[in-house]
Amino acid sequence: MTHTRVVLAEDQPMVRAGFRSLLDARSDIEVVGEAATGAQALEQANAHHPDVVVMDIRMPEMDGLEATRRITTDPALSGTRILVLTTFELDEYVFGALDAGASGFLLKGGEPADLVHAIRIVAAGDSLLAPSVTRRLIHTYLSRPRPHATPRRDGISELTTREREVLGLIATGLTNAEIAQALHLSPLTAKTHVSRILTKLGARDRVQLVIIAYQTGIAQP
Repeated sequence: MTHTRVVLAEDQPMVRAGFRSLLDARSDIEVVGEAATGAQALEQANAHHPDVVVMDIRMPEMDGLEATRRITTDPALSGTRILVLTTFELDEYVFGALDAGASGFLLKGGEPADLVHAIRIVAAGDSLLAPSVTRRLIHTYLSRPRPHATPRRDGISELTTREREVLGLIATGLTNAEIAQALHLSPLTAKTHVSRILTKLGARDRVQLVIIAYQTGIAQP
């Protein structure tokens, strides 16, 4: 069985211990490191190259946003995904996390099983957010004034008609399996299309694909 290797970055020891206990009970998830600060999260990521870092935002020394940014921009950690813990669904920190390259978001007040599900989804490279949440989040994100942001159009012209269709469905929050069903494709074919789109657009993950789809008008809020 393939294990998803996880680093837990949370400054509250009791909360972190609770997360660890929950994850240790799962046979397919292995906690390989813990961190109480953003700086420690970065150290643990470099030491273990985990599949997923569960990242709290408000941490001492270096906050979770800066730690996320450093991990996602490090070529040596290209295989590591960041799952951000946030208190509010549309908290300002969520937008900062998007900018920093986070792959998924999880509300701290959710059910314990939500954490396990979120880690598995992010590790697989699939969409974490439900379609309605994805649409609302991305719409709000794109409608905010962001003077330094420019639409990512590089590579869009290289997409085939089918790939543009797949990208549009990714933007609605569909998983590979749901895209395959919608377009009457095999799951493997759908996955191949997604991989090619990621490569052509130079995107790190599906969250970036959703943003690009809205920025370039392939998807409409």
